[in-house]
Amino acid sequence: MKPEEILRIVDAIHRDKNIDKEVVFQAIEAALVTALARQYGEEADVTIAIDRADGRVSGLHAGQPIDTAELSGRIGAQTAKQVIIQKIREAERDAIHDEYEEQVGMMVSGVVTRFEGATATVQLGTQEAILPRSEQIPGEAYHPNERIRATIFEVRKVGSRVKIILSRIRPQLVQRLFEQEIPEIADGVIEIRAIAREPGYRSKVAVISSDNRIDCVGACVGVRGNRIKNIVEELGGERIDIVRWNDDLQVLVPNALQPAEVDEVILCQMLGRGIVLVREDQLSLAIGRRGQNVRLASKLCGWDIEIMTREELDQQIERAIVGFSSIEGLDESLAEKLVGEGFLSYDDLSVIEPDDLMEMGGLSAEQVDAIVAEAENRAQQAEEAAAVERRRQREQERIAKATAEAEAADAVAAGQTSEEAAADATAPEAAPGGPS
Repeated sequence: MKPEEILRIVDAIHRDKNIDKEVVFQAIEAALVTALARQYGEEADVTIAIDRADGRVSGLHAGQPIDTAELSGRIGAQTAKQVIIQKIREAERDAIHDEYEEQVGMMVSGVVTRFEGATATVQLGTQEAILPRSEQIPGEAYHPNERIRATIFEVRKVGSRVKIILSRIRPQLVQRLFEQEIPEIADGVIEIRAIAREPGYRSKVAVISSDNRIDCVGACVGVRGNRIKNIVEELGGERIDIVRWNDDLQVLVPNALQPAEVDEVILCQMLGRGIVLVREDQLSLAIGRRGQNVRLASKLCGWDIEIMTREELDQQIERAIVGFSSIEGLDESLAEKLVGEGFLSYDDLSVIEPDDLMEMGGLSAEQVDAIVAEAENRAQQAEEAAAVERRRQREQERIAKATAEAEAADAVAAGQTSEEAAADATAPEAAPGGPS
């Protein structure tokens, strides 16, 4: 190849493929070395260098200069071309990989081109990406030519191609949407400190403002809720709670559990657990549907949160002191210390750090090992008993349901309506001596 031809090829590839010129020069040099190795032998010591300024090719074989005319004659044109094309494809793949690797966690917009086998193929400019089922929001459906937004979750090389995997279930998507819809976050006046998300159902976003004049929660909600409404619509109706961040867990935990009202937060430092006391009428609200509210609050705060009423806590404390005191080597005084640190069950005690227990009770290593082993044994027995009780309750429910259905069927056969039969089958029997 002539020097001017090499420069022209390098420049054309640089412009068309957006590949750095140095990468193209190196690819051509590697291609020429490969082509010469087929002439001199695979073990031959061959080096090739291309002058970046004028395109001249120089080479060494076993330390001796290779004549440029001989070089051109020895290299098969087709072989060189094939190797160069391969090297350029590899360089192009690497350039695409590096470009999208830098965007992992960032939000992109693309058009759905296909939806096959629950996997959506999305066109991102000149590149194709996939949105697998595992990264889709539950319940969402996608259609060809539909524009969607997602975050880049993973980028990896697969042979000569680059596989770009998108996601709509990661917390980063919520963060990027907040940055896009709320100027104060994009400007850095309001900061997102933490996000906890259960895709398609509910998210909690903790925010804080560096300017006391700006209400971080109000700014995120927007006038008449227009800002948060846009984000909720993009996420298919996913509920979003905006939480005011505070470095003090005594403040943050109640904020995270909103809209429930919290009476008291007891922090158990050794267990990394917060016991939250609420009134009876706030218990179900604090826990949330299927435990969702407390689960998200725990993720947001980075602490395990246990919800209970004052009466439940008192009962657990009493049971724990009695139970711990019955373990050989663990007296009532130490049991009260453990309860004061938040250890309320055998399961809690089984995971205590031995050094902490030795320090609290002035115990030897052998005594601590025996106490922990006994706690583990009792925790396992309690779990087995709980499993038996759950099975018994399920069996009772199954029998009760079958009985009710049979009685309803008999009543219908006797001419009674199914509604009357069901009401009779489920009506409580009066206890002897009147209502309990």
